[in-house]
Amino acid sequence: MRVHSRTTVLTASLALVLVAGPLAAPALPASASTTSASTTSAAFPAAAALRAAITGLPSADATAALVRVGGTDGVWRGSAGVRDLATGRAADPDARFRAGSTTKVVTAAAVLALAAQGRIDLGTPVQHYLPGLFTGAFAPITVRQLLNHTSGIRAGDGWGDSFDAQYAHRFDTLTPQQVVRSAVAKGPEFAPGARQDYLNINYTVLGLLIEKVTGRSYATEVTRLVLRPAGMRDSYFPGTDPRIRGPHNHGYQKVTRADGTTSLVDVTDWNQADRFAAGDMISTTADLERLLTSLFRGRIVPPGPQLAEMFTVPAHIAGATYSAGLQRFEYEGQVYWLKSGARYGYNALVLGTRDLSRTLVYSVNATDAKGEDMNPVAQRIALAALGRQARQPQ
Repeated sequence: MRVHSRTTVLTASLALVLVAGPLAAPALPASASTTSASTTSAAFPAAAALRAAITGLPSADATAALVRVGGTDGVWRGSAGVRDLATGRAADPDARFRAGSTTKVVTAAAVLALAAQGRIDLGTPVQHYLPGLFTGAFAPITVRQLLNHTSGIRAGDGWGDSFDAQYAHRFDTLTPQQVVRSAVAKGPEFAPGARQDYLNINYTVLGLLIEKVTGRSYATEVTRLVLRPAGMRDSYFPGTDPRIRGPHNHGYQKVTRADGTTSLVDVTDWNQADRFAAGDMISTTADLERLLTSLFRGRIVPPGPQLAEMFTVPAHIAGATYSAGLQRFEYEGQVYWLKSGARYGYNALVLGTRDLSRTLVYSVNATDAKGEDMNPVAQRIALAALGRQARQPQ
């Protein structure tokens, strides 16, 4: 199964919506519960737009949304929607959720922290650290090329391409080793460094690299190197456990029945072991905000050449946008660094300017989280946080 780039879809959709203007918010269902709060002492320029962005949940597009915006203009926190459709209780603003590919930020930070300690050399082929993992068909692939998705490794196999196929195996375990073996068996897609192709497999291999170099599990080592220094006390890696431990808002997937009608299937419980270092993390918006600020301020990866990797896109590849763990996005002359994540029932985003003058973190319980288009609720949130009205006083 090929894993397409949700972040590429997000940046393309984000650019389009920021140019085209805001989408209309859906009508507020009678059962919905919406809360929002601003914690800034001055009138936050984007407050009204942010409140409007999450008004009307649950809707056909999402059942809940949690938002945190920060920066020099002030701070805004908001939540909307329901914890679950059965009870209609208000969404928990501190809820844990599946963070999807925002996990890659944590994985990249751990690799770069080990590089800063001299335990990993970014220019050394991964075959040196993991002998026997790749066949002779593969040219040497540096650790840096895994980090910035220029390795040329093909996608590993999953349970299938359709929702139905994957849902049927939601409690089964597919190990990272199995995923890597299936990718290696296909041979390389291109020579290392020749192109940039965003795929989970790069970070699955990086997770195995972390385990080999440290002699400890990925979860143990990344918790030590990243989660604890960042103060991410509500984040963890569930492994084969299909549950989300602690308070959480349920995730739902919209499915079409044989008669053409649609229904929402609860997809909260799901074994995500195959996502591993590419997308296994469970987190909160507060923790992802802590990750962003701690990382950009040099508290996890020390300031220097390793941290610079997170803000360096391969200059020799036309159209490249990915660095180590992040993606570069430019709008109206302002450069943002972001990472999105999507698992069934959950969309997440971390975004910030290099100087942290504007940050955005959200979790949207999207009903089509793995769809090709950006979720409309997520679009409205991004527009409110980064659009023109966010920089104009009211």
